[in-house]
Amino acid sequence: MTTAASLRLGGAVRIGEDRLRLLEAIAGRGSITAAGEEIGLGYRATWDAVQALNNLFPRPLVRAQAGGRSGGAARLTPEGDVALNALRHVQAEITLAMDRLDARLADQPGGAGVFSNPWSLLMRTSARNAFRGQVKAITDGAVNAEVVFDIGQGFEIVASITRRSVETLSLAVGADVLALVKASTVILMAGDAPVRVSARNRLAGTVISIDEGAVNSEVVLELADGKTLVATITRHSVEAMGLKLGERATALVKASQVILAVE
Repeated sequence: MTTAASLRLGGAVRIGEDRLRLLEAIAGRGSITAAGEEIGLGYRATWDAVQALNNLFPRPLVRAQAGGRSGGAARLTPEGDVALNALRHVQAEITLAMDRLDARLADQPGGAGVFSNPWSLLMRTSARNAFRGQVKAITDGAVNAEVVFDIGQGFEIVASITRRSVETLSLAVGADVLALVKASTVILMAGDAPVRVSARNRLAGTVISIDEGAVNSEVVLELADGKTLVATITRHSVEAMGLKLGERATALVKASQVILAVE
């Protein structure tokens, strides 16, 4: 098993495998444009990634002189060299350890592949809803793209993101992706009868928890075995819809409200 690592400084993730490869390409090619071409990133997405790297660290990792689409000179700073070397060393050690652990678990019932995404166990986010899935289709538009991915057990989620984001995240059919949905953006309706709505995502389930507050209430739907979705709606809405434990309800989520992330 192979696994990608992320360099953490001060408890925050600073750099992952995709940007690590970009740093390596810049070091080898001496050009941001050429480095982007080597790893399959477009001109704008490559510069966005370099700017993000420089913004995330106390000191820049890359020094560059813009030269337009024909390219310009670029080099790693001493800090960039340190980050590159440190992460490659850490990644090699983590990969070796995870390979050994995976081999030990392979013969145990349910153990095979259990750590295929080990970083999921460590990830924390303020979004109450996080779903891991695999990209099934990408439809390009003039500015935005529509990404459809399968989260398992018969459920799909559609996200509308910019074409630049698709490129920056290196999204493609078959790629693993993480979808984040804030509970406050979820709209609930009672029952699961078909209705005509503009929201692309309709996820029906059973109400398994209602945590009532003075103004808002938190409602948890069980979509399938092991998959749940949380919605924060007003207490008045819960009462008006007559939501009760054990009854069916449908969550509506606009595609533009789905945030995608990759490891």
